[in-house]
Amino acid sequence: MSRPNPPRWLRWTLAGVAAAVVCLTFGITTARADLSLGPHEATYGVTANDRLLADLGPLGTVVTDSPLPLNLGVRITVHEIPADLSAVDTASFDALSGDLDGYLQFFDTPQQTVRTVAWALVWDAARGTGAAALVLVAAGFGLRILLGAARRRDLARVLAPRTWEITGAVLVVVLVASTATSSAGPEERASLPASPVFEGTALEGARITGRLAGVIDTYSGQLVETYQANEVFYAGARERLNEAWDARVAEQEAAEAEQGPTASDSPESTDYVTLLLVSDLHCNTGMTPLIRDLASRLAPDVMLNAGDTTINGTSVESVCVDSFASAVPDGVPFVVSDGNHDSRLTTATELANGQIVLDGDIVEVEGVRILGDRDPLETRIGSGTVIAREETPEEAGERLRDVACEAAGEPGLGGYTAEDRVDLLLIHQPAVGDAALESGCVPFQISGHMHTRMGPEVVGYGVRYVNASTGGATKGNTSVGPLRDSSEMTVLRFDPERRRFVDWQLVEVTPEGEASVSERTPIPPPVPLPDEVPGDTAEGVMSGTGWTPSSAPSGN
Repeated sequence: MSRPNPPRWLRWTLAGVAAAVVCLTFGITTARADLSLGPHEATYGVTANDRLLADLGPLGTVVTDSPLPLNLGVRITVHEIPADLSAVDTASFDALSGDLDGYLQFFDTPQQTVRTVAWALVWDAARGTGAAALVLVAAGFGLRILLGAARRRDLARVLAPRTWEITGAVLVVVLVASTATSSAGPEERASLPASPVFEGTALEGARITGRLAGVIDTYSGQLVETYQANEVFYAGARERLNEAWDARVAEQEAAEAEQGPTASDSPESTDYVTLLLVSDLHCNTGMTPLIRDLASRLAPDVMLNAGDTTINGTSVESVCVDSFASAVPDGVPFVVSDGNHDSRLTTATELANGQIVLDGDIVEVEGVRILGDRDPLETRIGSGTVIAREETPEEAGERLRDVACEAAGEPGLGGYTAEDRVDLLLIHQPAVGDAALESGCVPFQISGHMHTRMGPEVVGYGVRYVNASTGGATKGNTSVGPLRDSSEMTVLRFDPERRRFVDWQLVEVTPEGEASVSERTPIPPPVPLPDEVPGDTAEGVMSGTGWTPSSAPSGN
């Protein structure tokens, strides 16, 4: 008795579905991502169980629930700490303390690491699926050509009656291949007791295997205590910051209500562009929720970052960039001028997060024309500071000055003649902007680097403002953990009609966990250019304001 042949359309549909399942299974089960785990480099791979398993080599493994859907898990192979992150010219204890900070970053925001890893694995799985599909299609066409029409008809007569058996065999092979990636059986996982080292953390319930698990449980108290102190500090600081901001807003609204209706030319009736400035975050992801809360309440038009987002610009610090990027409200542009502690890897991660990274050209964001570039120097812990590009800081400053002056046009009565003059120079090191400020081609400069707030103060024919560290970093100390110094963020307002920054407002969080929000303070106007007042000499104009380019403080 001959078997009935399924319709041709059904056979092709089943073959297409089987091929798609094979390609998808291959893409998912072979997905890999080289990222970080705390201070370590790590390789992440997808498995066919519902557990996240971190292979710590001779220390054993850490097992917890998987964040992936469809009963999929993740296996993490932890590698060494990068040499450029741990090579320090200090005592071994200081090096270990720095590594502890790296672990603290992971414990503090494991969800950010999980999100970064999940997206990387999904992308790699999609690439693997696409590659497998291309190989199958190419192989199919190649086989079709090699067999020829007559041989294909013979094979069809033989295989068509066995369509269901072939489909079932393919599914069995796929099932066996996917389960082969399982890391541990359910009985083995169920027998593992939860490790006390993770109690009270975001990884509570995770289990450690291996003969050294007891040693880790016993001597990991320092990490747990540091983590708990960090959680308590930033939870309290976040609450104080929200209270301080709400109180300041209430005061401003009450003052405006007492003043009554404002005239059409009043500053309060002007449609300002609001900017929120951060700088020198240095991987202190504990500040991420506070930045997010402030940005949510302020609703800025633009956010600015004056550089040094990371500590050493290593690949394991990409999670820091991702964390800070998550604090930016949807649709708000985030403009960055990378600092000497950042790197090309940092820039790549910022670009992947949709940030605008300045590279020596003028960009217009929400009507504000911004010029800036990455810092010409690179500083690495243990190896010092070197020139990272083919120009010194002075040469970089002169190049930026030339770009600004070309955009400003020729000086004449009432200022420069071009309509697209730069409104803001955003750079990391203040001194790099000296040439531009002295030229008169840049009216306002924002910088970081000093870890100390300076200004706003007149320099040359412009005004300079130096933001302190938002990460609370101090010289010689890391910024991870409770603040060692005050964290500062600055709110600035820009008048698009007069094309100048009009006022600034300081938001501060202290090492004691207290927070304050200052009143709005007017930004001093820049020194008028010599030709802005007809009939007066440069000396007359300068003496009338009390400032001269040569006598203005440099802030250095």
